[in-house]
Formats: sequence, C-alpha cells, structure tokens
Amino acid sequence: MSDSSSRVKGSGNPEDGVLVPRDGHLLTVVLEDYFHVAPLKSVVQNERWYRFERRVEDNTRKTLDLLDEFDTKATFFVLGWTAEEMPELIREVVARGHEVASKGYAHRSIRQFQREEFREDLLRSREILERAAGRAVHGYRIAYGWFGPQDLWALDVLAEEGVRYDSSIRPLFRRYAADPWRLIPHQHRTAFGDIWEFPLSSWTMGGWSLPIAGGNYFRQFPHSLMRRLVGSWMASVDAPFLMYFHVWELDPDQPRIRAAPLWERVRQYRNLGKMEEIVRHYLGTYRFSGLGERLGLVSDVPGIGQPSSVAGNPSPPLELSGHNGSQRQSEARIPISVVVPCFNEELILPYLDNTLAGVESGLGSDYDLRFIFVDDGSADGTWSSLQEIFGSRTNCTIHRHESNRGVAAAILTGIRAAETDIVCSIDCDCTYDPLQLERMIPLLGDGVDMVTASPYHPDGEVKNVPGWRLFLSKSLSSLYRSVLSHRLATYTSCFRVYRKDAVANLDVREGGFLGVAEMLGRLDLDGGSIVECPAVLEVRLLGRSKMKTLRTILGHLRLLAVLGMVRVLPKSGDSRTTVAGDSGARPSN
Repeated sequence: MSDSSSRVKGSGNPEDGVLVPRDGHLLTVVLEDYFHVAPLKSVVQNERWYRFERRVEDNTRKTLDLLDEFDTKATFFVLGWTAEEMPELIREVVARGHEVASKGYAHRSIRQFQREEFREDLLRSREILERAAGRAVHGYRIAYGWFGPQDLWALDVLAEEGVRYDSSIRPLFRRYAADPWRLIPHQHRTAFGDIWEFPLSSWTMGGWSLPIAGGNYFRQFPHSLMRRLVGSWMASVDAPFLMYFHVWELDPDQPRIRAAPLWERVRQYRNLGKMEEIVRHYLGTYRFSGLGERLGLVSDVPGIGQPSSVAGNPSPPLELSGHNGSQRQSEARIPISVVVPCFNEELILPYLDNTLAGVESGLGSDYDLRFIFVDDGSADGTWSSLQEIFGSRTNCTIHRHESNRGVAAAILTGIRAAETDIVCSIDCDCTYDPLQLERMIPLLGDGVDMVTASPYHPDGEVKNVPGWRLFLSKSLSSLYRSVLSHRLATYTSCFRVYRKDAVANLDVREGGFLGVAEMLGRLDLDGGSIVECPAVLEVRLLGRSKMKTLRTILGHLRLLAVLGMVRVLPKSGDSRTTVAGDSGARPSN
C-alpha cells in the first residue's frame, strides 16, 4: 500500500486537504431501485422505469433501520428522478439524521453529457432534492460509471455551481498511477475554488489498484479476502476508508431480469443473500460518518422543501379505473376491449399493472378501455394476484380456465367475453409496448378484420432478441407467405387488434402459440382482410418464456401443411363455426 500511504495532498500542495482516520471512516449509500442499475441498462431503458415494481421504499427503510442499529450516519446519493417520484422517502432519510446528496437526475454516464448538459442535469437534480429534503445539497456522485482522467472537467463544473464535494472516482488498475494522491480523499483545485474528491478506497501495489470499497466488490470476492484487504488499508493508509453499498443489495428477493447478459446478471445478483451480513460486519467493526458531516457542512436551509412545494406537487398515481377531467366523456370515446392472457405470471403482474396504467393515461382520452384478464389454468398465485390487483376495478373483468389450454384459447376466451366490437390482445409480459396500440387501432378501418403487429416489417424493430430466434421466426414467416394469400412479414404475433365478429368463431384447432398463427391463417383462407403494422418487439424482461422452441417449430410445420391443404381443397362449409377451446384445442406447453 506504499503508493497511497501518505497523507492527502490537494493538487500537489503539501499544505492542503488533510483528513486523518482517527476521526472515523466514511460511509455512502446509493439510494436507487434494482431496475435503475448499470448492469441492466442494455435491456431496461429509463423510459420503462415506471413499469417496474418499486422496492426502493422498503429497501431504504431496511437500510435506515440497519444504520440506526449501529448508530451510524451516512451520505445517501439519490437520483433526482427518485426524489421527484418519492419525496416523502427523501424526507424520511433526512428526518432520521442522514445527509442527502445528488446522483444526477437520471442514470446517465459522464460520457453521455456535453459540458452544459451536465450542468443542467446537476442543477435539475439538486433543485428537486433540496425541495424534497428541505436541506442544501452539497455533494455529487455520477450515476453511471466513474470519472476517468479525461472526465475531470466535470469537477470544474461542480465547483462552479457550488458543489462542495464529489465521490465519482474509482481507482482501477493503473488509471491514476501517475497521480497517487488521487487514490485517497483530496482537494481538487479549480478556477472556481477547491472541491473535495472522495474516491472509492482501493488496495494498491506497485501502482496497480483494485477497489475494495464495498458494493459489488464485497459481493464478488471472498469475504475473508476483503476483510484482510480492508484491514490492511486501516493499518497502513493515513486517510479515512470510504465504504459504500446500494439499498437494493439488501434485497435478495428482488425480481430477476433474465434478459440481461449472463455476466451482468452475475454482477447484479450474485451473493445478494450475504450482503446484509457483510455490511453488518463492517458497521460493527469500524466507526463511520457521512461525507458532509465529516467536512462540517451545515445542511439546513430555511424555507426549502415544505410539503406544499415538494417536487412540483406530483400528480397522484394513475388508477386503471379512473379518468381525469381532461379526458372525454365515456360516450364520446370509442369502446375498446384489451385481452390479456396470463399463465403462471404472478411475478410479472405488478409490472403489467404499472404498464397498463401508462396505457390508460396515454390512450384514455380517445378510447373507453376495458381490460379482460384470462388466467389460463395457472399453477402459481396468478389467479389470486389478478383478483387482488384488478378485481375491484370497474373496467376490469377476470376469467379463468380450469386447466391450461394455451395462449390462443385464452385470447379467444377474452374475445368472446368482450362487449365491444373492437378487441385487442397483448402479451402479459409486455414484450410489445401496449402504447403501440395508438398506431394500430386506427388501421382497423372499414373492411379490415385484423391488424397484427409486425416487428419484422421493414419499419419494425427487434431489441435484444437472440439472432437464432430471429432466423427461425423469419424463416417460418417465409413459409407462411408461400401458403397464405396475405404477404406479411410477421404471422405469429400475439399483439393484435380484431373486429370481434370476424374472429370469435373461427375454427381454430390449436390452443397454444400455434393457435395464434392459425387464427390469422384461418381468417386469411376465409377471405378476411388483414393489415400489419410495424412494431417494436423487445425481449422478455421478467420470468421465462413458456414457448418450447423445438416443439413449436415442428408444430408450425404441421400447421402449415394443414393450412396448405385447406387452401387447395374445396371448402366444405363455413370455417367460422367452431369456437376455439373445444376438445381439440392443445395447451401451450
């Protein structure tokens, strides 16, 4: 540890910026939810945050209780978005004696900002946080990633805007080997005054650094090794140790987002069950305080953060059954039914609930939306969860199959139960954003029987779906084009808009995923009119797909043969006579 064993020297001046460990060590807590984090950014976009089940309130209160148990105060780095959505949570953190500092407004890297964009994001987040907390915000940490040597211009902006300290430097390998004084708390000198920098503590040897400050490092490396490295720091470095963790790391039961790459899932979920025990060890062994407290910063600001002015008085949560005064009266809106088939989807229902609230908000001014949920013989708690979440809402009805009959049978059950002429079907896992119905519904004009979403359309898009699955799906589409009259790019999407009387009584023999393609094929062969709409398909985020790939491929080949025979043989009668779900329907798995 010899490279970082001397006292802190600010920008090379030996008289500046000395902090010593005898006054205790430093603790910061990142207050964010499990879906905000860097390992999931490739599959969870910021604009989708509203859909996920919020667990940050419970996890923050669990953290606060843990800190109270050890009589420890910390600095909480908070996104402006979180303070805007949950100002009462920020007030509770302050009320329990902790400091609140900024982590920017949303989860963005310094590389995503130009200088003035960074300034605007800082000022926006600070204003929201100060209103929520009723305290001045003195500190900052970048939300995503860390400051490299090329990013230190951001410290100039922070100092110019009156920020007193930052904690956005992570020494890693030889990144700051040329400036070893940057490995421990120091003052960075700017034209606008000095700003304290609190880098993550790291174990250093021969100019090579490895972070040992907490969070992911505590979870990925053996605890016995990390204890020794932290102990080595305490014995050899004449500066306070800085430890951090995230509130979501104390939540081993958080939903698993399986669409993320394997390495990122390891980074996010490995050893979550051990993290509380690890944090307890350090809180019980060493004495910690927050960064502002250590610098002696006064954080009370009179007149800021009164409840009446917090975060601009955000609107109350949207309810699926309610409409605000700006929406049209029910009789002026077009009645639409939305069918949601559900099979073993207990874990995803909170995500679905939040997504449908967004649909109601986005489409409710033009459409009188009624939601029809069909539990397709689930073996988990889907039925009871549907009742609990949607059962009391006046525009929601719930139906149940006693046994699993497949997604197509569930969709047709919902279509037959609908009291509207226009019926939509969506995926329970929302792999298609239901707000895309805004473009699809108007295409169901006179003479059109079905509008189907098409991610394989030239103007469509597929996100994060494995290439081999795309190849198989597009190959199947090519085969369907050779058999059916409509030359579409996509034949298997469950995301559709129907004219009820055109599809409710189709002779659909398949109940599962094959039945979705069969519905379109039977309608095509009966001379129905089908329009496809370019759409965006995303990989399923929560839970697992119910589709059995090999079985589904063989089933499609068999269905193609059946539809081909129907097309070439003389029609023996109207194919819209058998209701799907009869004894011939096959389940989805």
